[in-house]
Amino acid sequence: MDLSHAVWRKSSYSGGTGGQCVEVAGNLPSVVAIRDSKFPDGPILTCGPSEWSSFVVGVKASAYPSK
Repeated sequence: MDLSHAVWRKSSYSGGTGGQCVEVAGNLPSVVAIRDSKFPDGPILTCGPSEWSSFVVGVKASAYPSK
């Protein structure tokens, strides 16, 4: 998968202290890419737009407990 045109944006919930830093690229056709901003050359997760939307709705509804 070619992610060279991905436009990454950091989550507004990511802290500035180097903790939990998530970046998302939603500008790609038919895929949403997710990575750890501390390791931009590391692994990248991908999912479809509908799966990403479902995940975001779940997070906003606190369906996924934090550790």
